[in-house]
Amino acid sequence: MTDAQTHAADTGADEAAEADEAADRKAVEQEQTEIKDFVKGLSADDIKSGNWFTKLAAHAMNAYTEKVDWQYFQDRYSGVPADAIVDQRIKMAARYAALEGGLSAGAYTATVAATIGSLGGASPATVPAAVATMMVDLAFISRLQLRLAYDISVLYRVPLDVHDPEDLWKLIRVAFTIKSGEAAREGVAKAVPALVRPLIKRFYSGSVLSAGKALPVVGKYLLRRNVIKIGIPLVGVPLAVLLNRYTTLLAGRHARAVFRNEARMIEIAEGISERSRHPQLMLWVAWLVLRANAKAKIADDEALLMRHLVRLVRERHEVVDEKLANVVDIDPAEVWKRVDAEPGDLGDVLDAAERVATVDGDVNSREKAVLAELRERCRRG
Repeated sequence: MTDAQTHAADTGADEAAEADEAADRKAVEQEQTEIKDFVKGLSADDIKSGNWFTKLAAHAMNAYTEKVDWQYFQDRYSGVPADAIVDQRIKMAARYAALEGGLSAGAYTATVAATIGSLGGASPATVPAAVATMMVDLAFISRLQLRLAYDISVLYRVPLDVHDPEDLWKLIRVAFTIKSGEAAREGVAKAVPALVRPLIKRFYSGSVLSAGKALPVVGKYLLRRNVIKIGIPLVGVPLAVLLNRYTTLLAGRHARAVFRNEARMIEIAEGISERSRHPQLMLWVAWLVLRANAKAKIADDEALLMRHLVRLVRERHEVVDEKLANVVDIDPAEVWKRVDAEPGDLGDVLDAAERVATVDGDVNSREKAVLAELRERCRRG
């Protein structure tokens, strides 16, 4: 390229970047307007009690989940692998969070933290303007992270029903790294610039939500966490932007790790279920392998795999085993009796058992013993 061509290309790239920035800012301002209308309906008691989050969860997710499903993303990113789309959604959410942080940074003063403690009353009019501005920031980021986590679950085809209390609680835990603050903090050193590390560590420090699924409890937790951000001295626009950006990045990466791993468990379960010619026996053998070391706590991946295996066997093979569901301590003799009673080739059961044994890493000695016994019985059969 000539110097003139290079300059023209650089100018075109700059103009495109400015157009993208303007479009993002417009989108953020539109969403901020929606959130401001939402916050206007909150009372001081809603804020202090945490009920604001109960209202936000409905406001954020009800209509959104009706519109956004797997087909929604396929229409926009046809043929693009889920990993690539997830990465783009995380980056976009982080950009939105940063822009919103800059627009709301005026709320980040120590006086706001002090004002929250004195809130009281049921009328929205009693909420001071500074606190209302801070709540716009908190509600915006909370809604953004909830929807980001939901998007990631949809893209990885992990089924979530936000109207089911268990699924909603799972989404909330993932979106806000509740009970997973340690995981977020472990990645701080590598994930964010040195300037922001102390702020991120403080943001995630302290006790995470250890009990209680009531949404007001979550609201109190998130409010308390956001007050940490406000209470940091001299937090101006640049740090507000960085803190919003990197906390959203960490939340998105956490959601990606959780839901991508569950998608892996679903993929394994689907393969086992599809190939199974003895679905009921396969479930008994799979559970025996997973509980080979009965004294050890079952790993999260193992529990996920078994849950999806049971679901898929029910949906695809119309098999529901109430006796297995009621088992507390599985008896190997009972499983071997079932294996010996089954005629014909049991290669599919053996294949399933070997796949199950590797789901949480290397096969341990107890799992190897179960697999050896199963091979011998299948060979005799």
